Amino acid sequence: MHTPASKVSGYVVLMIVQIVFLVLFWLFVRYDKSALPARLDNEDAGSADEHVSKYPQFQDIQVMIFVGFGFLMTFLRKYGYSATGYTLFMAALVVQWSVLMKGFLHMEGGKISLSLESIIDADIAAAVPLISMGALLGRTTPIQLLCMSIVEVALFAANEYLALNILSICDCGGSITVHAFGAYFGLAVAMMLRPSSDQNEAGKHEGANYTSDIFAMIGTTFLWVYWPSFNSVLAAGTGGERAILNTFLSLAAATVTSFVVSALVSHENKLDMVHVQNSTLAGGVAVGTVCNLLLGAHGAVLIGIIAGTISVLGYRYLTPCLTNNLRLHDTCGVHNLHGMPALISAIASAIYASLVTVDSYQSELQDIFPAMVGNNGTTTKIMGGLGRNASSQAGYQLFGIALTLIIAIGGGILTGAALKYASFRNLQKDEQHQDEQYWEVPALESKEE
Repeated sequence: MHTPASKVSGYVVLMIVQIVFLVLFWLFVRYDKSALPARLDNEDAGSADEHVSKYPQFQDIQVMIFVGFGFLMTFLRKYGYSATGYTLFMAALVVQWSVLMKGFLHMEGGKISLSLESIIDADIAAAVPLISMGALLGRTTPIQLLCMSIVEVALFAANEYLALNILSICDCGGSITVHAFGAYFGLAVAMMLRPSSDQNEAGKHEGANYTSDIFAMIGTTFLWVYWPSFNSVLAAGTGGERAILNTFLSLAAATVTSFVVSALVSHENKLDMVHVQNSTLAGGVAVGTVCNLLLGAHGAVLIGIIAGTISVLGYRYLTPCLTNNLRLHDTCGVHNLHGMPALISAIASAIYASLVTVDSYQSELQDIFPAMVGNNGTTTKIMGGLGRNASSQAGYQLFGIALTLIIAIGGGILTGAALKYASFRNLQKDEQHQDEQYWEVPALESKEE
């Protein structure tokens, strides 16, 4: 059992981290010009309005991160406080750390510019450790989550910089850099923290009840409704509207497909609430990387159908296989909701990138595939691009997901090893999946089995 002294020392560490963030913000972060008073000559007029116009989408993403993710993980019947509370804690921590980490990679004059767009970027980054937390839900302590988040966000920022700025891949909705990274980092950590062979059975609190499943559906609904904003907020030009349309259609198709496939493969052909809570969202992940491309309505629907099918089959067959054979306990099934749909999105991005032409994207090619500007397949040259052709860009898309998997899995293995073998205390089997270890719970609840 955890002693009060060990718990207090853990929270002291959390406060020290927050103070370190304070110092770093004081030393390096300054308001962007869009957040400063306008000059008298008004030469920057409109800049602030352009940033503020994204505030509604920023609100949507806030709801997704703090409400959607939090309530989606309340399906564990005795872990509701931790699911919602740790989501709030981790998101608040990661938003600050992400502003700093991403800012260090894009410093100007030794300072980090703080704008609404940088906060939106940081909010999106908060999804990464929350996805990873889903794979470990109920089996880690707050200090372990803190350390995992600090390492993971640093690696995520570096990987995102490599993928978007060096490799110049297209990943508008973050399926490669956010969902794939978060899922496989979390799975790698879970692999390192897996139980011994004689304790591989499910814990006594590792399950849902009727009420907890309804609360989890609240998270599903919020995520479903606001996912188009998540995918479209960083899209430029008319790509933003395409991202909304494609994401909505893919989500709708994945939802219908998930219901059908769930009934076909589940016991007595009844719907499984796990599939409804999670696989219905797989379309949003699977279309993320390509959401701003010219998919056509049929393309978005096809991606949603594939994602919903793969996700349900993953929950039904793959997750039990990984648990039984590898002792890999993926509590929320992030491999089925985030991991495999992200791989689908990466493959789709390579296919659609191989079909890109300047005639189809016109002036938006610069925003979507900047490395292709300078080569339209014939003779037209535009200054500033690397001049990749379509097939080369497709190869870079695949290289981007491969690099992401290597960094995520490698980083997750090292982080998991540190959490397991360093001085961190790991929860015992009978301590997992319940709030009582770190929360004051009502006396009646604490006596329930």
